[in-house]
Amino acid sequence: MNPLKTIIVDDEPDSIQLLQLQLTQNCPQAEIVGTYTSSVKALENIEKLQPDLLFLDIEMPVMNGFELLEKILHLNFSVIFITAYNQYALKAFRFNALDYLVKPIDTNELIEAVSKAEKLTRPTAAQLSLLQRQLRGEIPNKIAIPGQNGVSFIDLDEIVFVEASNNYSKLVLTDKRIFTVSKTLKDVQDVLEESHFLRVHRQYIINLNHVKQFNRNEGILTMDSGDHLPIARNQKDRLVEKYGWL
Repeated sequence: MNPLKTIIVDDEPDSIQLLQLQLTQNCPQAEIVGTYTSSVKALENIEKLQPDLLFLDIEMPVMNGFELLEKILHLNFSVIFITAYNQYALKAFRFNALDYLVKPIDTNELIEAVSKAEKLTRPTAAQLSLLQRQLRGEIPNKIAIPGQNGVSFIDLDEIVFVEASNNYSKLVLTDKRIFTVSKTLKDVQDVLEESHFLRVHRQYIINLNHVKQFNRNEGILTMDSGDHLPIARNQKDRLVEKYGWL
């Protein structure tokens, strides 16, 4: 297995030393070829070193992680963001199918992230743009879905409902297309609940804008796609209360 040429960019020297130690002890495939506390200095060398993997802190002086990335997106590398962000912001990373680690970095999560990075999933400009908008507090209108041929961007309004399928979730769209993602329904719920979606059953999340009929007696929702979905008893009253349904 070829080593992953790895660069770490973080304005905190202690964080770099700790991450280096964790990588050396747990991820031998990550060959560290450079570490930088200055994003400006990193930019000067990344082009020359042509890394396979970049660990990138977002909040840095002079040039933040996003500004640095925008200048090197033409290169072919994976990115693992290092963040100290709160829980809401972490949803934004999941929403955009981008990998991140929270300080202090958990060793098992580091091993998993490096393993994923070996498949070389370079972030796209569209992913970064969506992420930045969401971190500014905007509710995005698209979701990034990773697949075998890269990342697909799906308009949230196209999603009629999401169905659990073991440890996977199926997104059913208005045109009957189905996207399967390797995330549990809880993961999807965390991502979509900021918008007009609601988990109505242990197996289903619905787009409230696509509900055609609500049969309260039978506990059945009819979507405008023609699908009939059950609603859990404890969610019936919540729907009625929250949305004024009779």
